[in-house]
Amino acid sequence: MPEGDVVYRTAGRLGRALDGRPLTRSDFRVPRYATADLTGRTVLETVSRGKHLLTRVEGGLTVHTHLRMEGSWRMAPAGRRTPVGDRGDLVRLILANAEWQAVGVRLGMVDLLGTDQEDRVVGHLGPDLLGPDWDPEEAVRRLLAQPGRTVGEALLDQRNLAGIGTIYRAETLFLSKVSPWRPVEAVEDVRGLVEIARRLLEANKERVERTTTGDLRPGRDMWVYGRAGRPCLRCGGRISRGEMGPQPQERLIHWCRRCQPE
Repeated sequence: MPEGDVVYRTAGRLGRALDGRPLTRSDFRVPRYATADLTGRTVLETVSRGKHLLTRVEGGLTVHTHLRMEGSWRMAPAGRRTPVGDRGDLVRLILANAEWQAVGVRLGMVDLLGTDQEDRVVGHLGPDLLGPDWDPEEAVRRLLAQPGRTVGEALLDQRNLAGIGTIYRAETLFLSKVSPWRPVEAVEDVRGLVEIARRLLEANKERVERTTTGDLRPGRDMWVYGRAGRPCLRCGGRISRGEMGPQPQERLIHWCRRCQPE
């Protein structure tokens, strides 16, 4: 699933293509909004909120989208064939103006709601790691509200802090020298842990090639994620891989048993 840095960049791309221009086409290909038409309305802005995207248009309306596992927004000059070619069945939403078309492919969520009702879709989220209102103290408070929960599960819960996924969870815990299986109450520096998560996302929010090590070479761009069975870049021990979370929502976790003792 795309994490907060990817969604942040996607919001920027949507904004550059759509903001400040009236829509010449809106095509909702989801049954609930099949008759909705935003043509003629000017797009005001597109912002990210954790892993969610909010495209606000004049008249007090917001288009809410979520990429889920496979979704993406693709941009193309207006009038050109849609970027998905003949696979039009994958398209969930098209927003276009006189210059650009934004094509939402395999979107996991599509909603049209009042801008004053955005809390219906994002109100449950914790502090946004890449948001202008990032509040580390609130993130810490939410994490500590369930002290017996494993820190690996707690970090992935978007109600605690928004934008982190399996990649940044693994890398954050490695850099913090904390086992994903450790209870939150046993983590000595929860504030430091969430600040590391924020720094990692901040460092990559404008990057197409993501790295947490500073090295873009394949196999060396991440400390632990995706490196199961390979030597730890810090201690040389083998990187472990497992699954965390309640069934059927288990998610992959990578860690180094030497560097991240329980």
